[in-house]
Amino acid sequence: MPIALRIFRKLRFPLTFDSLGLCPTLLRAVRDLGFSEPTPIQEAAIPPALAGRDILGSASTGSGKSAAFGLPLIQRLLELPRGTTRALILAPTRELTQQICAHLTALSKHTDLRIAAVYGGVGFGPQITAFKRGTDIIVATPGRLLDHLSQGTASLKNVSFLILDEADRMLDMGFLPVVRRILKQIPGKRQTLFFSATIPSAVGELSGDMLQNPVRVNLTPTTAPATSITQTIYSIDQQRKVDLLLELLKDNSIFSAITFTRTKARTNRLAAVLAKHGIAVERLHGDRSQAQRTRALAGFKSGHFRVLVATDVAARGLDIVALGHVVNYDVPMVPDDYIHRIGRTGRAQATGDAITFVSPDEEKLFTQIERTLGKRLDRAKTPALPTQATMPMPFLANETSFVRKRNDRRPLTHGARPSAERTSFSRPSEAPFPHPHDKPHSSNAPWKSGSTGKATPRKPTPQTSFPRKGSATTWKTTAPKNDARKDFR
Repeated sequence: MPIALRIFRKLRFPLTFDSLGLCPTLLRAVRDLGFSEPTPIQEAAIPPALAGRDILGSASTGSGKSAAFGLPLIQRLLELPRGTTRALILAPTRELTQQICAHLTALSKHTDLRIAAVYGGVGFGPQITAFKRGTDIIVATPGRLLDHLSQGTASLKNVSFLILDEADRMLDMGFLPVVRRILKQIPGKRQTLFFSATIPSAVGELSGDMLQNPVRVNLTPTTAPATSITQTIYSIDQQRKVDLLLELLKDNSIFSAITFTRTKARTNRLAAVLAKHGIAVERLHGDRSQAQRTRALAGFKSGHFRVLVATDVAARGLDIVALGHVVNYDVPMVPDDYIHRIGRTGRAQATGDAITFVSPDEEKLFTQIERTLGKRLDRAKTPALPTQATMPMPFLANETSFVRKRNDRRPLTHGARPSAERTSFSRPSEAPFPHPHDKPHSSNAPWKSGSTGKATPRKPTPQTSFPRKGSATTWKTTAPKNDARKDFR
């Protein structure tokens, strides 16, 4: 039976975790973590989850969804035989998988339950061991879990509890076919819980196939961010966004900020500019290895880095304590992404600030966001900026095309060094700084390497075949025997 938001809020009285039916072991863990009162999503979801009901729940990001499904899951597992995997939690990103695993480990610290995270970018060995020893709870990304199932190194035949966190994000990332393949490996008799910040129609359709008479918990309008977040909007030209960000960072009150960009290439470039101006900065995007992503996130959480420049890979589910500011350097393409981005601050009823830079070519996108929010956000007065850009960067001024054109997808010339930094640029001219290993290469380069290391012009060689009568002579370049490309072998 669906739970009505307004009626529930009007009739409810302040509750404690003791009144939710949790066992003493879990109550002890909750007290150790410093929690006194459950959040609304926890009040609404924990009792029916303990009763074995399926849940379709949504609440604002940072509202405590992990504990809402983690506490009843741990208590129900304590009542079942051990020695096999009985609970599977699917999450869209590696970072969210690690975070959920850490939260559940803290909640179950007074029990002997075993929890393991399964995600890509790391070795298979420890994950295979976790499946073999019958880890009680597996928290996994769909892609890596499907790899294990395909290789026969994982078994889900005894899973009794299935939880999908950020289900809408998984659908946006194209995981729907993978999720359906995973579902075929799980017994039909199970308890299924859906939790996310938003419940779009696609998730509703999927839930109809997976959930049995679910309890619908919808405690927050999907189009409203947390009321504790202050939103500030600046109208600024693309080429001046760097200057505005540097000017804002002069304020020491911005001690910790996530800055969101649209692409991985823009993330790299902006981080390079900030670092050149003496700002402690790190990057987080999908092209970085898992070890790099883990170090970047850990360094940012510990305060070693003041700014974390990231793509939307960090916009979902990450719980960063005392994050004061979120900066939308680029306006997101989808209004829901705006809500999830700014939801990184103001978590757990704390206050936070969200700053958005809107260039003239992004006004239409931001108008859609305002329409979704149901109100117009006033523009703030732009602070005084230098007369000229601090560091003129054409890619910031001209990169207004959001979709990469097919003609820009040119393969690297033979002999080039394929690095992640190099291949992430859609056009060669977008590279902000030359790669230290980039050298003259390929037989098509109109230069050769001399003893001084400088590029010297090379005379073109006439084409061996004779040109047709009446046409201009054509030329082609040929590489000498001792070409510089041998340095790249």
